[in-house]
Amino acid sequence: MMRPMVPPATLAPLLACPACGTRLTGDACLACRIDYPSLAEIPWLMPDPRASLIEWRGRLHHLLTHYGAEAARQRAALARVAPGGLTRQRLERVAAAFDDQAVRLRELLQPLGLERRHEAHAVHVALGTELPLTQGLSSYYANLHRDWCWGDEENAAGLAAVLQALPAGTRPARVLVLGAGAGRLAYDLHRTLAPELTVALDFNPLFAIAARRIAGGLPLELYEFPIAPRTVADHALLRRLSALAPAPAGLEFVLADATAPPFLPAAFDLVLTPWLIDVLGEPVPRQLQRINSLLMPAGLWVNHGSLAFADADPALALTLEELLESLPDAGFSRPAAAEAQLPYLSSPASRHARLETVITFCARKERDVAAPPRGRELPEWLRRSDLPVPPLAQFRAQALSTRVYAFLLAMIDGERTVRDMARLMEQQKLMAAEDAEPAIRRFLLRALETSGERPSF
Repeated sequence: MMRPMVPPATLAPLLACPACGTRLTGDACLACRIDYPSLAEIPWLMPDPRASLIEWRGRLHHLLTHYGAEAARQRAALARVAPGGLTRQRLERVAAAFDDQAVRLRELLQPLGLERRHEAHAVHVALGTELPLTQGLSSYYANLHRDWCWGDEENAAGLAAVLQALPAGTRPARVLVLGAGAGRLAYDLHRTLAPELTVALDFNPLFAIAARRIAGGLPLELYEFPIAPRTVADHALLRRLSALAPAPAGLEFVLADATAPPFLPAAFDLVLTPWLIDVLGEPVPRQLQRINSLLMPAGLWVNHGSLAFADADPALALTLEELLESLPDAGFSRPAAAEAQLPYLSSPASRHARLETVITFCARKERDVAAPPRGRELPEWLRRSDLPVPPLAQFRAQALSTRVYAFLLAMIDGERTVRDMARLMEQQKLMAAEDAEPAIRRFLLRALETSGERPSF
């Protein structure tokens, strides 16, 4: 459950309000009048802690609902399978695993307070406050198993690449890992460099709670669901996630948004961004300004990962050359970058794995630059509740789409056929009937997929 935040003595002097940047007084920002809590003894330092708690509680509800639907789908398929045989074994095994996984995650994430969630699920889905599974608690879920079960080769290769990028003899006192994910690289770096403090920051409660527990010497058992299972048994494997040894004192976990890190300026002498800058969803120049502000004079920034700006504005989808060219303007030295092919998510239970060309470099802070505003870039009317919302073209288009969706769903009465619905659309002058039929089929199929159900053929 959420309790008042009591940060460790090594961390407390560095903490600032993620919303305004003011030094925290205990667990509170006096300027914003916000009290920041802890979640499972991890500081919960989101700019709006209550709103983000409701958001993650909703994501947990969404994930547990998904597991229940998947278990039901496996059992429904049993009716179409002859008694005995491997297929029946697989379906029964996977259904039981989804049920058990839901129980385990509900227990692990009990501090989110799911039992206090009174918001209507359908309303949250409609408003988009429960994100798809690809952006929710289970995003990058396989990393938990890679980090703490079967990924020794990958973990060692990642650590080696980071260490090789550092200048010889580097002994940082305070390290920040932005976007620490499942936590293994932060754990390994802390054990190797032995700083006074290593902060592993991530915004995903599942990762932070699991990593803190495992790094503290308490194993955890969760299921792995491989992408391409090798055998029937590999479809759902109960894995024991554990650390080599409890982490030395000074490894601390923080739940926060990497776009609003809750720290005072110049708090760290080493900042590591593993697999982050191309997935954070904000322009790299803005990220560089923020990293610069977190570093003390002559501090080091190590970037490790790929550069895959798949969904970015084309002007901001930087190549490695463009990124390195931009560093001096952001107050950093221009380093040499190393590239190496490393295994990525190569589970022994899956036939699916890949090699990634991973880029690692270390840039030194040479001068201060202006820090960017905290948090993600948002228009003023969205930041403030007292300004009118402009009637943007995107909103008008969405309104039309919503009216069409509502019209289609209202036509479903258990008697009308797709052809009947297409004729009604033609009568409303929305679309010719011959074009409406395939469009309606696609709409209904998407509605099934979104609900977690899949049609049987």
